[in-house]
Amino acid sequence: MNLPHLISLANLDADRLNGLLQRAQVLRPQALGGVGLRSSLRGKTVCTLFFEPSTRTRSSFQLAAMRLGADVLAFDAGTSSGKKGETAVDTMRTLEAMGVDCFVVRSAVDGELAELIAAARPETRFINAGDGRSNHPTQGLLDMLTLRDKFGRIEGLKVAICGDSLHSRVARSNIWGLLKMGAEVAVCGPPT
Repeated sequence: MNLPHLISLANLDADRLNGLLQRAQVLRPQALGGVGLRSSLRGKTVCTLFFEPSTRTRSSFQLAAMRLGADVLAFDAGTSSGKKGETAVDTMRTLEAMGVDCFVVRSAVDGELAELIAAARPETRFINAGDGRSNHPTQGLLDMLTLRDKFGRIEGLKVAICGDSLHSRVARSNIWGLLKMGAEVAVCGPPT
């Protein structure tokens, strides 16, 4: 399953989504503390390039990368040269030049991830850990995996997403993924 970047669930078909969910299910025992995959990313460097705060997503990616044997660089926007005006692209290029192979990116800015990918070397990989209001594909995949574990399927489920779905990157990713996997999705929220 060759997927150079994970940017959005909108551009993945049901077969690709199902394949990702099946792979996650197989990896789950190792993800929860096993040691069988410790050499999978040996010699690779993963950077959590987070330009906005996060606890669960950032920690999950750092732990997963370590459990796969990668070297992990935890970027801290609060103490970076971004405070002095360095752009996200300049930051990414600097870290890329230091040998980072994969960036897990969280940004409050819509479209910033696409800008980073366009400026990167072709072999550099990116995972979207939440960008602006656009996407949060990894959370969408996690939510779909949880539903599949609970109900044994996604196809045919009726799912309601309640809250500010207009401005939620998680809701957007869930809607795209669930619809492609055959669920019926309704959204509801306050008029504001």
